[in-house]
Amino acid sequence: MHPIEVRPSSLKQAVLPGLLSIAIAAGSFGCKAKPAPPPPSPTANASASLPDVGGQKAIELRRLQSGVGATPEFLSVTLLPGRGMNVFQITAYLPGRGEVPLLASQSIDAAAKIMTGGPEDAQGNKSFSMGGALLFPFANRLVGPVTVDKKTGDHILTATWHGRSVPVIANWHGKQPGAPWCAMHGQMLAAKADNVSVQSDSDTAAANADYQLPANGHWFSDNDVKVTVALERDTVTAIVTATNRGDKAEPVGIGWHPYFQLPTAIRANARVRIPSAMRVEVNNYDDVFPTGKLRPLAGTQYDLNALEGGPLPDTLVDDSYVDLTRNAQGNAVSEIRDLGSNYGMRVTAMSPHIRAIQVYSPTDKSFVALEPQFNYGDPFGKEWNGADTGMVTLEPGESVTWKVQLQLFQPANDMVGQAPHPNFQ
Repeated sequence: MHPIEVRPSSLKQAVLPGLLSIAIAAGSFGCKAKPAPPPPSPTANASASLPDVGGQKAIELRRLQSGVGATPEFLSVTLLPGRGMNVFQITAYLPGRGEVPLLASQSIDAAAKIMTGGPEDAQGNKSFSMGGALLFPFANRLVGPVTVDKKTGDHILTATWHGRSVPVIANWHGKQPGAPWCAMHGQMLAAKADNVSVQSDSDTAAANADYQLPANGHWFSDNDVKVTVALERDTVTAIVTATNRGDKAEPVGIGWHPYFQLPTAIRANARVRIPSAMRVEVNNYDDVFPTGKLRPLAGTQYDLNALEGGPLPDTLVDDSYVDLTRNAQGNAVSEIRDLGSNYGMRVTAMSPHIRAIQVYSPTDKSFVALEPQFNYGDPFGKEWNGADTGMVTLEPGESVTWKVQLQLFQPANDMVGQAPHPNFQ
C-alpha cells in the first residue's frame, strides 16, 4: 500500500496503482463501462469538497458495488479525524433497497455546524449523539465527588485509582431536576488527529489517524492512540491501539458508540443477540449509575442469547451486558437483525479485553446502539468492592489494542456464528 498523506490545511491528491479514482468532488467515483471489467477497487477519498468537522477534513472510504446484487456488501465509510475518528457513517448495498445508511447520523454538513465545541457540544458531547464515536481512556460513566471550577465553570469529578487521584471534567448529567454530574465516554470525543493517512489497494481502503493525548492533569498518564478503519466488500474493521507515553502506570478503557440504524426504521422489527450471562444493575435509567450488582439474564426480558436474537423490551434499553460468551476463535459475536428486511449486522469483538457490550435503544427511535467496550460503568466506583471492572493497566511504554469487525449477513440464509473475515487479524 502507498499512503496518501492528508493535511488539514492543504490536501494532496494522488492516484495509486489499481485505484479507480481519487474523487475531486463528492460522488465522482466510477469508471466507463467495459466488457468483462475487473472487480472494482476501493478508493480513499480525502477531497477538499468534504467539509471540515472539528477543524479537520472528513474522509470517505468508498468502493463500487460488485457482483450481481444478490448479496449485501459494504460501500462506504465516512470518518471524522477532527472528532476522535468518529465513524460517522457506513453505507451498504442491500438487495432490493440499493445504497442504505447503516448508522443513525445527521448529514456531514449538519455535523460541521453542530460539532463546534459550543455550549451544546462541550467536551465534544455531540460526538456520541450520532454516528460512532470512539471512546478513550474510558467508556461509559465515571461517578464521584464533583466541584465547580470557579475560573472555567467546568464541573470537575475526582477519579481515584490505586490511591492516586486526578480531576476529570464532568460533561454529562441526567435529564431529571438535580441529576448529578458525571464524566461520560472519555476524552477523545473532540480530539484532533496529529497525522492522517489514507490508502487503497485492490481489496481494501483504509484510513489511519494518530492522536497524542497528554494527560494535562486530567488523567493518570500521557497516551498515544492510533486508529485504523478499513473497508472491504464483506467487512468494516476498526482497530484502536493505545500506548502509555508517560512515566507512571495508568488504567485505560477503550470503547465504541455506534448507532446501528434499522433499514425498516421500525424498532419492533429489531432482533438482537448478545452472548452474555449477566447485565449490570443501575440505579435508574436517567443517571444510569451502576449499583455494583450483576443480574442474571436467563428468564428475563433482557435475555438476548437466542441464536436468532430476541426482541428488545418495550421500554428504554440502556444496559451493560457482561460475562460474555466467546466462540472458538475467542471472539464475542453480537448480532442485530431487522425482521422487516433480510438484513443482519454481525458485530465481532475480537479483543479479549472487551468485557462489556452496552446496548442503548430508546422506544421512540429506530436504532440500536451496540457498544463493545473494555470496562463496566463507573469502573473505579466503591460499589464494585475492588472487583475487576475491565480497565487495563498499562505500564510506561506498554500498549493495548481494541478491535471490532462488522459483517453483513442475510438472516434467511445465514450460517450462525460465521467466522470473521481473515484480513486485519
